[in-house]
Amino acid sequence: MPKLGMEPIRRAALVKATIAEIGRTGSLEVTVSQIAKRAGMSSALAHHYFGSKEQIFLAAMRHVLTVYGAEVRGALLMAEGPRARLAAVIRAGFGPANFRPEVIAAWLNFYVLARTSADAGRLLAVYQGRLRSNLLHDLRPLIGARAPDAADRIAGLIDGLYLHKGLCLRPDGGQDATRLVLHALDLELAA
Repeated sequence: MPKLGMEPIRRAALVKATIAEIGRTGSLEVTVSQIAKRAGMSSALAHHYFGSKEQIFLAAMRHVLTVYGAEVRGALLMAEGPRARLAAVIRAGFGPANFRPEVIAAWLNFYVLARTSADAGRLLAVYQGRLRSNLLHDLRPLIGARAPDAADRIAGLIDGLYLHKGLCLRPDGGQDATRLVLHALDLELAA
């Protein structure tokens, strides 16, 4: 009898292995064979499930974005009021699940790939759109017509500090970045 439930397990193992291999090398210069070996399967099976290295990497980034989205939704459930919701979105991006070295390496490479891959570019646009939407939703009641520009500045600061602090690889980088973005938020609200 065939093992009908193995495909999701193997796909998840390949996604996890992809993130780990990118974290190990710091680049997309990993082979499907290296990814498959880390996942405990053949490269032929990896190609069967995803088709190409780019598709495996995009699946890994979808996973990273899913984890990030779950962190944001969980943080938003606990927050009361627009200011607390904004802080929750900011904290979620720099939380432990999203600020691990291998995830940072995946993000760095994702930004580079998005410049040349239409699929990666679309996925990046989805992330950026959701971040902006989350920020706008709670900035509007606080600062009205200034909300779109403030959302763009805060989103840019989040992404920039994520990359800057992520490259430093300090254990407190996520906390420091959170502090800096929250300070910028307070300046936006006080203006």
